[in-house]
Amino acid sequence: MRRFTLLATAALAALLLAACATPARLSPADQARLDARLNALLPTDVLLLGEQHDAPEHHRLERATVQWLAARGRLAALVLEMAEQGHDTAGLPRSASQAQVRRALAWDEAGWPWDTYGPVVMAAVRAGVPVWGANLPRAEMRQAMQDASLDTRLPPAAWAEQQRRIREGHCDLLPEGQIVPMTRIQIARDRAMAETAVRALQPGRTVLLVAGNGHVQRGLGIPEYLPNNIKSKVVSAQAEQARAAINSGYSAIQAEAGADQVWPTPPLPPRDPCAELRQHFKPADAAR
Repeated sequence: MRRFTLLATAALAALLLAACATPARLSPADQARLDARLNALLPTDVLLLGEQHDAPEHHRLERATVQWLAARGRLAALVLEMAEQGHDTAGLPRSASQAQVRRALAWDEAGWPWDTYGPVVMAAVRAGVPVWGANLPRAEMRQAMQDASLDTRLPPAAWAEQQRRIREGHCDLLPEGQIVPMTRIQIARDRAMAETAVRALQPGRTVLLVAGNGHVQRGLGIPEYLPNNIKSKVVSAQAEQARAAINSGYSAIQAEAGADQVWPTPPLPPRDPCAELRQHFKPADAAR
C-alpha cells in the first residue's frame, strides 16, 4: 500500500510538471504591472509566492520577482519548496556554475525539472543572494506520517480541507488509510518551509518563498506556522482556468484563506492528469 502511495505521488508530480518550460523575460507592460504590485506589497519580512507547477508564466514571474527585489537590495534569500531543508547555496560565489548550484541544493531533477526552475534559482545566485531548500527531507517523512500531534496543528475546518485536498490531489486513488498520514506530511512540509523562512530572515530585507499555491494559502499553509511577530504577504499566481478550483469548497474559513494579491495568468491547455494517472496505475489497481 505504501509503495503504491509513493509511486502515485511521484507519477502525479511528473505529469503535472510535464508542460513546464524555461522562463522568458517579461514584456515591458508586464514588468510595469509587476513593479506596481510589488511596491504595494512591501515592506514585508516574508513574501510567499504561490505557483501552479505546470504554468510557465508563473516561473517567469518568479524570476522577475527575484530580480526586482535583488536589484533594490531587498532580497534576503530565495527559499524553495523544490529543494530539501539542509541544502543551500550560501557558500557559493555569484559565478558558480549551474552544476555547482544543483549539487549544493541536492536538486531532484525527476521531481523538479531544472530547465523550469534553474533560471529562477540562478537569478538569485547571480545577484549574490543565497538560495535555501525548505521542504521536509524525504528521510523525515515516515516520522511525520506517524506523528499524531500534527493532527491538531490546524483548526478542524482547515484539517478537513487538507484531507480533502489530499484525496483530490491524488485523484481519489489513495487508500483511505493513507489520507491522514499523507495529510500529516503536508502539514510537516508547511511547517518546515516556515521554519526555513524564519532562519533566512535579515533585518530590512524580504525572504521570497516560492511554493505551490496550496502551501502558501492563509489559514491553511505556511502562514499558519510563521511567528506572530513576522510580517508576511501572500501572492497567488493562478492560471485563469484554475481559479475556481483553488478557491472553491472552503467557505468556513474563506475570508482567512486567501492571498494579499492574486496574479492572474493566461489559461493552460486543457488536460486531465487524473485520467493519465488512472491509466498509468491500472495494473496496480488490478493487483490490489
